[in-house]
Amino acid sequence: MNRPPLPTRDLDRIDLADPRLHAEHDLGPVWRRLRDEDPVHWQPPRGTREGFWVLTRHDDVRAVYGDAVRFTSERGNVLDALRGDGDSAGGRMVSVTDGPQHTALRRLLTRSFSPGALAATEGLIRDAARRLLRDALDRGRCDFARDVAAAIPLTAIGDLLGVPVADRPHLLAMTSSAVSSVSPDHTEADAWKAKNNILFYFAGLLEDRRAEPRDDVTGLLATARVRGRALTDDEIVFNCYSLILGGDETTRLTIVGMAYELARRPETWQALKDGRVDADRAVEEFLRWTTPSMHQGRMAVEDSELHGRRIRAGDIVTLWNVSANRDERVHADPDRLDPARASNPHLAFGAGPHFCLGVHLARLEIKVVLEELRAMVGEIRLAGEPEPVYSNFFGGMSSLPLELVADGGARR
Repeated sequence: MNRPPLPTRDLDRIDLADPRLHAEHDLGPVWRRLRDEDPVHWQPPRGTREGFWVLTRHDDVRAVYGDAVRFTSERGNVLDALRGDGDSAGGRMVSVTDGPQHTALRRLLTRSFSPGALAATEGLIRDAARRLLRDALDRGRCDFARDVAAAIPLTAIGDLLGVPVADRPHLLAMTSSAVSSVSPDHTEADAWKAKNNILFYFAGLLEDRRAEPRDDVTGLLATARVRGRALTDDEIVFNCYSLILGGDETTRLTIVGMAYELARRPETWQALKDGRVDADRAVEEFLRWTTPSMHQGRMAVEDSELHGRRIRAGDIVTLWNVSANRDERVHADPDRLDPARASNPHLAFGAGPHFCLGVHLARLEIKVVLEELRAMVGEIRLAGEPEPVYSNFFGGMSSLPLELVADGGARR
């Protein structure tokens, strides 16, 4: 996307909570100046909304991710929730739970997202990618974000959770509205309506599992005992909500961003297509480059000091992955997309106790799409202007018009 760089003359006037800012501007210069001059930046309150700390350096972001004692997730892990009434799922949903309960919940869910458990899922993902790409090739043009990338993560996470195929388009619309939007006029009320609709949906799915048990993640949560007790209905529904949101949105945005970069960089596409670049390395670089989860939030539990700034108990602390993944102190030549990059300690999945549960699934989905693009597609061309996601949490494109030309002799 061609976005103008945002001037950095007055950092205190920049509102990093504004979705329009992230959608319509290149914040690279802002992140660079903050990393260099003010790595623990205080954004003052805006109206009735609280101020918050902004961490932009890789090592600082990673350190706070790893410190669940002084920086808690239980108030919420997204800026909008932290500045509001907090996350109502705190202490009940794995992503906003700390301590022994988090450890036990995570251990339970990890079984379903291990490489071994996902072996059968790879076939579903590959079949979906081939079918969607074949349809796109037959048409010649497609909106890659909506026609291809939208269905692939939802196929995988929907299957793992036991969501019926017929329900998935409706669920996609809800997840896309819960913390982001295709429109700059999206309101907090719209987001809350979408979140509540997702929760109501999984409450109904849980009722189905009670009546007819099945071997899926929803069924697993319905019958599991965590630290000696069964999970409440609220805990089950909240965790299904977390898994569908994390398993759908972020991977989809990376896949779209990958296709965009391949379309505008023919030499990169050809190097990948010819097999001159390792697919696993390329996946990690596209994750770093796109960083779909732009930030995570924490609340300080006790007073601490970082780079001479006093963070007080009760302060909101935001960890900007999108800046950390371009930190010159860690990443060599960070503003260059290098699919062959050997050392790539990116934070696209976070770090520490809350390191992304679905990391293996996300990597698998992106790699499968890349492999099927290489096998089936000869040329990738931009066919229109992409449209951004409007969010201060998710970053990427909601629409990507592409022209796909079949690879002679390789099309399936």
